[in-house]
Amino acid sequence: MLTEKEVHALLSGVEEPFLHKTLGELDGIQEIKIKEEKNHVSVKLLVAKTGTAEQMQLQGTVVNLLKEAGFETVGLRFEALPQDGVAAQEQPSLLNTKDTTFIAIASGKGGVGKSTVSVNLAIALARLGKKVGLIDADIYGFSVPDMMGIEQRPTVENDRIIPVDRFGVKVISMGFFVEDNAPVIWRGPMLGKMLTSFFQEVEWGELDYLLLDLPPGTGDVALDIHSMLPACKEIIVSTPHPTAAFVAARAGAMAIRTEHEVLGVVENMAYFESEVTGEKEYVFGKGGGEKLAEELAVPLLGKLPLQQPDWNEEEFAPSVYGEDHRLGKIYSEIGEKVISLCTQQQDHNV
Repeated sequence: MLTEKEVHALLSGVEEPFLHKTLGELDGIQEIKIKEEKNHVSVKLLVAKTGTAEQMQLQGTVVNLLKEAGFETVGLRFEALPQDGVAAQEQPSLLNTKDTTFIAIASGKGGVGKSTVSVNLAIALARLGKKVGLIDADIYGFSVPDMMGIEQRPTVENDRIIPVDRFGVKVISMGFFVEDNAPVIWRGPMLGKMLTSFFQEVEWGELDYLLLDLPPGTGDVALDIHSMLPACKEIIVSTPHPTAAFVAARAGAMAIRTEHEVLGVVENMAYFESEVTGEKEYVFGKGGGEKLAEELAVPLLGKLPLQQPDWNEEEFAPSVYGEDHRLGKIYSEIGEKVISLCTQQQDHNV
């Protein structure tokens, strides 16, 4: 049977899952007690975050090591590392920056084109000379990589994830980490951990704006974003149909209640204009965007008609509108309004 000193040496080389240093380096092995008559060992370990999926994985690793070393039963307790020690070890987090404006793109329901707005607004801001990142936070319904025609995957350098750069926008998505379009069958806490990783473990560099394509509605992921980013701004996307606008108002109300500032409303699929006659057909109704903006007391940032992008086989991106496309120009105008609103608010806060 191993001695306490030998158990300490055995566990010293195990890596703590958050700080990527060994338990020995972090002085994370706090207590070892061996009961020879029962062939039992009890261990107390310190980790950066308790109650996580990573802790469970670490627990399995430690138990297997100790049982392979000859112990019949293993008792484990976990406590959090002192916060000053954790802070000294942690990598820079985008959550701690004051130089980046966070803008969440939200909707009350699916199918209103929220992801299309997220992608094209991010690209429009980049075309206007801004440093832009985009998080596809729609964990269950991720679509941004496909919409932007992204085929490569993020790389890892010095334990940091390097986002994919496309059209001048740095992109990270759950879609990069799921094989063959597999379904994501996770519960809320694990989703929250994934979102936290997008902020803390990705090497974003300097950003003027970080856009977040939220899942529709007001569920777990949207709530996590609201709690993680207290200073986040929001843009609400709706179609012109009165019912869609009514449902979208819930997302706006949630933003206001959690002290997120709603920048404005974007009305998508506002109308269809015939290229032959120039006649406009209001396929999904009329007036919903204005009504929603009025109810939330924010500006209507723009109306986007129904029209598909011009596809370029050499740089295929099925949902991206070119800079000279009619909708590309509207997105540019929306981007200019967003920059102006954010600049005015920053000046006011100063």
